[in-house]
Amino acid sequence: MRRATVTRTTRETTIRLSLNLDGKGKTSVSTGIPFLDHLLTLLGTHGLLDMSVRADGDLDVDLHHTNEDVGLVLGRAFAKALGDGRGIHRFGWAYVPMEEALARVVLDLSGRSKLLLRDQRRPRLALKGSGTAYQWEDLEHWLESFARAAQLTVHIDVFSGRDFHHTCEAIVKAFGRALRQAVQRDVRRRGVPSSKGRLYQQ
Repeated sequence: MRRATVTRTTRETTIRLSLNLDGKGKTSVSTGIPFLDHLLTLLGTHGLLDMSVRADGDLDVDLHHTNEDVGLVLGRAFAKALGDGRGIHRFGWAYVPMEEALARVVLDLSGRSKLLLRDQRRPRLALKGSGTAYQWEDLEHWLESFARAAQLTVHIDVFSGRDFHHTCEAIVKAFGRALRQAVQRDVRRRGVPSSKGRLYQQ
């Protein structure tokens, strides 16, 4: 089973996260940031990832450290659970609508960390959280932290969306579905899906 548990403790946060890549989408999440809990639950549900997340951070300062460190720990757990990537599809992509919002995520479990988040909307509208401290910059930072620690190349395009909540949901649901596709086992492949013979630096 492709599972991993990672614990990270600093002066700012303590995080324990367990992940099963071959799950059924069952999640138990408590970060102290309600909207981040919601996004993690969406990621698990649509990526069919079983996930348990417990975070205790310096939210009296702000949500920055907890948000970032949850992304880092999730990324490390993902890379650890995936191992050398033997027998996977490697690439994944998905379009997901959420009412007026539409997002596309294309990713590569490449061993190379890169996040590109592009706003294709015309006209471009401000995306600010309503009734929550969570903002667009927080979403981008969380995604970037995850991609860096998991060593993923991720391209995200937002084609439409006026509502902050809907736009974030479209992105994270698409991210989950793309991850699900990429980690899926390829029945025709026995080795690592790379001409180099390896993906991750173990």
